[in-house]
Amino acid sequence: MKILRAIKFLFYFQLVSAMFLIAPASWAESPVPAEVSDAQQVVARLHDALIKAMRESVSLGYKGRYELLAPVIDQTHDIDFIARTSLGANWTQLSSEQQHTFIDVFRKLSIGTYAGWFKEYGGEQFEFVEQQQMPREQVMVRSKLVPPKGEPVRFDYILRHEKAGWRIVNILADGVSDLALKRVEYRAILQRDGFATLVDMLRKKIVLTEQS
Repeated sequence: MKILRAIKFLFYFQLVSAMFLIAPASWAESPVPAEVSDAQQVVARLHDALIKAMRESVSLGYKGRYELLAPVIDQTHDIDFIARTSLGANWTQLSSEQQHTFIDVFRKLSIGTYAGWFKEYGGEQFEFVEQQQMPREQVMVRSKLVPPKGEPVRFDYILRHEKAGWRIVNILADGVSDLALKRVEYRAILQRDGFATLVDMLRKKIVLTEQS
């Protein structure tokens, strides 16, 4: 199935490029108690929207998928936290205007990436595997995208609790951390070429998601 191959290729390509791999299994602690099952509901909300985007991909087009997914991403992801974490200590060196610009562009790219990836449907379904407690009072919700034929893709979500409830702060596809890849790529560009180049690179990626 094309979407599964594309997701695997993209993550593995970024992994080789960044030469960075995270092994989340080593973080796992005891199973999560029942009272934090709201975390799974957050992931389920995202999955439902992704399946809908895939099923209605032709009629929606890229713009329609983007508009469908945008409010769901805002509700299920802590975009501000992910954006800040991707830059690490460099974040505090940016002006307030630069921080606002980065979060805005980062959000658009995050939504656009989902809209660009999840555009075909061939009977795939998301299945939950388990929940695990993580360090720093975070939770991992483990799942997989299962096609009618072929190997499934593992999607493990790291969530943290905030005032608005549980929010996704990292996603691992077949064990590869999306946040870790971003941290390596973004920090290198920022330190080597500066803020304007980093933002320009993200905007170019947004254009590519529209054309994918």
